[in-house]
Formats: sequence, C-alpha cells, structure tokens
Amino acid sequence: MSRSSSAFGKAVGVGVGAIVVVALGIQLVPYGRDHTNPAVVTQTNWDSPQTRELFYRACADCHSNETQWPWYSNVAPVSWLVMRDTLEGREQFNVSGGSSGREGQGGEGGESESPAERIQDGSMPLPIYLVMHPEARLTAEEKQLLSAGVEATFGASGVTAPAVASSP
Repeated sequence: MSRSSSAFGKAVGVGVGAIVVVALGIQLVPYGRDHTNPAVVTQTNWDSPQTRELFYRACADCHSNETQWPWYSNVAPVSWLVMRDTLEGREQFNVSGGSSGREGQGGEGGESESPAERIQDGSMPLPIYLVMHPEARLTAEEKQLLSAGVEATFGASGVTAPAVASSP
C-alpha cells in the first residue's frame, strides 16, 4: 500500500509543480497590465453631487477614464479579465468622453437598454465586480437614486452626456 500512496504523492507533486510553472509563465503575457488611463476628454455635468458620488463608487472603474487599478489587476489571468471588462465598459458607456459611440446599444439584435435601466435591473455593476468591490453594492434606494440621476444627466438613451470640455 505504501507503494501506491508514494506514486499518488509523486503524481500530486508533479501536478502542483506543473500548476506553479503555468501560473508563473502566464505572468509573462503582457495583456492586462497596461494601466495607463486615457485622457479625460470631458467632465460630466452631473444632475447632483449624490449621482456623481454613487456613479464613482459603483461604476467609474469601467465607465470612465479614471479607473482605479487594484493590486490584483497586475496578476494574470485576473488582469486579463479586468482589462477586458474595463475596455468593454468604456466602449459601451464612458462619461470621460472618447468612447466608441456604441453607448446605450446593449443587448442582442439591436435591442437597447440604457445605463439607467441596467442599474435598475441589477445587471450593472457586474456581479464579478462586486466580489472585490463591496463598496459598489448598492441598496435598492441607492440603485433608484443612481438610475434616476444617470437618466437625468444623460437622458433616457444614455447616449449624450451633458459635458464641459476639460481644461488642458
């Protein structure tokens, strides 16, 4: 019996070693570690300070050019997910300007769901974001306030942001 447990221990050791080598090797993949935020092109003219505070607490990391990059955003493969989600979020809706113009065009088959609707229905912020950002968990009242404030600030479609050009 000691022979089989010895073989099992050796197999586990080789498996753990392989996992460590792969984990270290993927750190060499550069995607996901460029944390240079694009310039803030515009400053949003928020409907209220409360809307701005809630937005920056729950949404700004992915929907502005003012992303705060946590330590784990430097560790692959998590860095890949963080970068993908941030770039995708900016592409869909970016309060800092310079987005692709696809804001408010969520859904399949041309369906559209505004940022305010996404907040209200709970699809934003993403559940995976909330795991590491408990401060982004909004109460039902906060969701309602943020949703109404985003709609008041950006309109029902969420496409056009009332903004002022930022100073150079």
